[in-house]
Amino acid sequence: MGKLYDTAPVQETAVLVGLIQGHDTEAKVAEYMDELEFLSMTAGLDTKKRFTQKLRKADPKTFLGSGKINEIDEYIKGHDIDVVVFDDDLSPSQLRNLEKIFQKKIYDRSLLILDIFHARAQTAQARTQVELARYQYLLPRLTNMWTHLERQRGGTGTRGGSGEKELETDKRLIRDRISLLKDQLKDIDKQMATQRKSRGQLIRVALVGYTNVGKSTLMNLLSKSDVLAENKLFATLDTTVRKVVIENLPFLMSDTVGFIRKLPHQLVESFKSTLDEVREADILLHIVDISHPEFEDHINVVNETLAEIGARDKQTILVFNKIDAHTYVKKDEDDLTESTRENLSLEDLKRTWMGKMGEDCIFISATKKDNIDELRDLLYERAKAVHVTRYPNDRLLY
Repeated sequence: MGKLYDTAPVQETAVLVGLIQGHDTEAKVAEYMDELEFLSMTAGLDTKKRFTQKLRKADPKTFLGSGKINEIDEYIKGHDIDVVVFDDDLSPSQLRNLEKIFQKKIYDRSLLILDIFHARAQTAQARTQVELARYQYLLPRLTNMWTHLERQRGGTGTRGGSGEKELETDKRLIRDRISLLKDQLKDIDKQMATQRKSRGQLIRVALVGYTNVGKSTLMNLLSKSDVLAENKLFATLDTTVRKVVIENLPFLMSDTVGFIRKLPHQLVESFKSTLDEVREADILLHIVDISHPEFEDHINVVNETLAEIGARDKQTILVFNKIDAHTYVKKDEDDLTESTRENLSLEDLKRTWMGKMGEDCIFISATKKDNIDELRDLLYERAKAVHVTRYPNDRLLY
């Protein structure tokens, strides 16, 4: 008889569900669904179909209207779908009702991101942060979520009856686990704070940006290191710090987790200690994927997250990356429709609000190494200015 662990795991199939509400347009929600599909693919799901519905507000019981619920139910039963993924967060009652209706695993956006973080976490700090965030998310949603809890426990065994007494026992166990994880995280945070202090008073530069914008690739270029750089969401969870020397000026550069729209609040809270590298930095390099059609929304998401962790007012250089991948479809001369990002050339974009930022803005390609020398020069001038202010009697730079 063959070994069971030689058998390749079967990829689960999924359908995606989004809601068009408020000021959202169908085009905007389509972009959101593209991102949700990328997240689902990163989590190992095979997306088979998307469903969207336009509602003034989400149904408090089932999130969607009854007609759309029936349409999705017919599809998943007719195509043997394993998972239903929602682009918004579901309340505990919505989650329970949808699981009863579909009789399938239900993921909302937060749970999907938490599972991706769980799979990506490598160090003790990242694993502790993610486990804490997942338990905080799961605690109010325990009923009918044994599948997700089994994944947390390692996927072994099956679960029997879940009576009221058993449920309360599990809630108590999870509360105890949350308390233990918080204590562990405090100890880890103290160790990390000691490490940061031991680096002395070198100038500190932090890379920030939406997930998958090329931060790690740029880190490798500037620091001549080999940080993992993949075309995947959240390839980097743990903070990586490298020493960089430009001309005669050494400084520290850190790369940490990328941000994303609707990043679960539990993760932001748990990762605040990791993001101390950002809060304590002298200069931020805000990396933006200019080839992405929603790059301006991504800038806003990053700025909002920086504000949430208390780092919004840092000296910042906006670095527009992937200029080599920027698509430009020139409009016909007789086309009088409004210009869009797709028919604005890179030079056109530079003449918009971005061009008014002066030296606070630079356009590069990390993979093609375009304008990297210009970025180094700009970074040197900014770091030098900080150094001169901090050490006015240091003759190293004169």
